[in-house]
Amino acid sequence: MGSMNNYPLVCAALECETMEEMASSMVKAKAEGANIVELCIHALSFIHISQLHSLINFRTLPAIVSLRDQSPSSMINKSKSKATLLEVLRVAMELEVEFIELDYELASDICIFQYKIQNPKSKFIVSRYINGGKAPSAETLGDLIADMQFTGADVIKLKIDVNYITDLVPIFRMLTHCQVPLIAIAVGSRGLICQLLGPKFGGFLVYGSLEGKPIAGLPTLVSLKNVYKLEHLNADTKVFGLVSNPVGHSKGPILHNPTFRHAGYNGIYVPMLVDDVKEFFKTYTSTDFAGFSVGIPHKEAAINCCDEVHPLAKSIGAVNTIIRRPIDGKLIGYNTDCEACITAIEDAMRGRKYVNGKDPESSPLAEKIFVLVGAGGAGRALAYGAKSRGARVVIFNRNFVSGEALPYEDLDRFSPQNNMILANASSVGMEPKSNETPIAKGALKAYEVVFDAVYTPRNTRLLQEAAESGAIVVSGVEMFIRQALGQFRLFTDGLAPEAFMRKLILEQF
Repeated sequence: MGSMNNYPLVCAALECETMEEMASSMVKAKAEGANIVELCIHALSFIHISQLHSLINFRTLPAIVSLRDQSPSSMINKSKSKATLLEVLRVAMELEVEFIELDYELASDICIFQYKIQNPKSKFIVSRYINGGKAPSAETLGDLIADMQFTGADVIKLKIDVNYITDLVPIFRMLTHCQVPLIAIAVGSRGLICQLLGPKFGGFLVYGSLEGKPIAGLPTLVSLKNVYKLEHLNADTKVFGLVSNPVGHSKGPILHNPTFRHAGYNGIYVPMLVDDVKEFFKTYTSTDFAGFSVGIPHKEAAINCCDEVHPLAKSIGAVNTIIRRPIDGKLIGYNTDCEACITAIEDAMRGRKYVNGKDPESSPLAEKIFVLVGAGGAGRALAYGAKSRGARVVIFNRNFVSGEALPYEDLDRFSPQNNMILANASSVGMEPKSNETPIAKGALKAYEVVFDAVYTPRNTRLLQEAAESGAIVVSGVEMFIRQALGQFRLFTDGLAPEAFMRKLILEQF
């Protein structure tokens, strides 16, 4: 059996219908990085007490035997028998299982103190599920925890439905200030960082999901093991993250987290699924949250959340990076997208020995028609950068930005000259809709260079068809690398290990 000395405790909750499935899931959980498992006895369709003996004895990791009365088909609910519950509890304690979890109602109905006197080796977790309605305040959570402590709990567990990422702030406060070991699970996709940041704020353990069995709000065990490596977190760890919606496509965590460790910087980078960017920055004011990447669709709105904005970002009208200045906590907005995408296009053209009778020191974009699809934050950066290099910018989007603007529907028919540059700054072609493309293949013959800001997948349909049409293609991966280098320098106020970051990203795509 594994050791309880591992920190942090990373748990997989095994909700299985059969004992055989639970046993095999336990083996899988250990292989994927769990160092403790929750055996959800209430989820089993049927189990005899003798089978319970075998299941607990089989465990190859420390375990939580969970007896929550929540499933209509569960053994406990079917029997409606307190005697059955007590028998399961007796067996678990007899076999000295590490933890026994009871929900608050069940724990209030028995005397935990009496069981602890009889066998002090098993610890009791008392849990409560708070679902529906408005997320509880820190004060409400504090009162609830105090009530749960009276049951004799060694550990308190709260499972809370969250509608917005801002609902997590009271939970983080409780994790930091709670006087009893506390487990907190924020249910739903907006709750993911509750697990990822749990060890920083003092959480007793974190939960992860098995590969192939995703659970909203939980990271996978594999990502905890290979990407986040929560054993490096402590109270002084600085939090960085991607503020976006969606965030599932982001490669930021697999780039920034290993790079923090490589550079010896005490930081973690997490995905932050944000609906209301203004409310987010109004709520997350702690200096623990030191910096942010800003993604779709918040790059323009986020500029109004900053106390100060770098002149380039102000000219563009969008930020993709926000830093909390340590000395006064003010938010400073930057844009690393502009130079990242424009230099990627320029270098690709120069790499093709592009001359066209121009001064080699001038930009190869000068005097070119630069056709831009999309006018969000990335589009604004591309438009500003191309225009600053002397290109004639033509935008195809539903909303006007700067330069010339034409209806998106006219893109396939737009061909005033050959050797134009096409840049896709929209999300068309992004996974999971990777079969889509913003322009018909036949129209690509008018373009010398095609750039796609989409980087998942790396080789989008647009880039594939452009290459087949003979164009120079520039992947969004190159832009991602370059803007991430700029962000990392801002995050750490230092140099970015470019060779390490480039190798890391290219291996992941």
